[in-house]
Amino acid sequence: MSFWDLWQQSFMQHALLATVLVSVACGVIGALVVVNRLVFMAGGIAHTAYGGVGLAIYSGLPVLPVAGAFTAAAAFLLGVLTRTRRERTDTLIGVIWAGGMAFGIILINLTPGYNVGLMSYLFGSLLTVPADDLWLMFGIDLVIVSLTLYFYQELLSFSFDADFAQSRGIAVRGLYFMLLIMVAEAVVMMIQVVGLILVIALLTLPPYLAERHTKTLFGLIIGSGLWSLLFCFIGLWAAYQFDLSSGASIIAVACITYLLYLAGESVWRHLVPTKVQA
Repeated sequence: MSFWDLWQQSFMQHALLATVLVSVACGVIGALVVVNRLVFMAGGIAHTAYGGVGLAIYSGLPVLPVAGAFTAAAAFLLGVLTRTRRERTDTLIGVIWAGGMAFGIILINLTPGYNVGLMSYLFGSLLTVPADDLWLMFGIDLVIVSLTLYFYQELLSFSFDADFAQSRGIAVRGLYFMLLIMVAEAVVMMIQVVGLILVIALLTLPPYLAERHTKTLFGLIIGSGLWSLLFCFIGLWAAYQFDLSSGASIIAVACITYLLYLAGESVWRHLVPTKVQA
């Protein structure tokens, strides 16, 4: 099968649509996570989603909707706990992180006759995204983008100076919970692409690269989405060419790009002063 013929297959078209939808969520949520320094929090929410996967498998229900509801509830609980006991934030995130995964593993162990591999949930299975999940992912994107646009000014103030935002009468607490729930839904979307283990890399690496070329939150969101889309496309191509896991290939491309970018920046800093002095 030629490469062109491959793109005509329905499973590949589903994979391409999934990468576009995930890149939209990654651009918005990744930028907000990095700006608000919620990377560790996002990691905790991501791993908690495994409890939702286990619950869906045990109850025989679709994975994405059940995992989305479970992860949103866990994110809300984590938000309540971290707001009331800020001195124990790291410990609380670790407990919710480990508890969610343990809950999911136990439920999967208790599922009679369950023999489906867990690798697709841990490391992604981009080439097996069904059409129903694409519609759900589109709905999640629509909600995330709509909320971000509607509350953009409030999120901007909250992200860069929460105390100032609160002094202006902005509902900082409400925005915090809204952001955590949006992170939860974005994470559940990314299960299909890179899996729970690698999702934090796709949330953080694109914003880290994008922030070097923009000074605004909107620019960071757009740049993050474009970087994510580029990583997904190249990773998908590499997975096909070398018969690799699509999720791992996407993250490998992202990590290599990031390291090369850092190396290039380091070389540039050393070369520019030399040229100026000469």
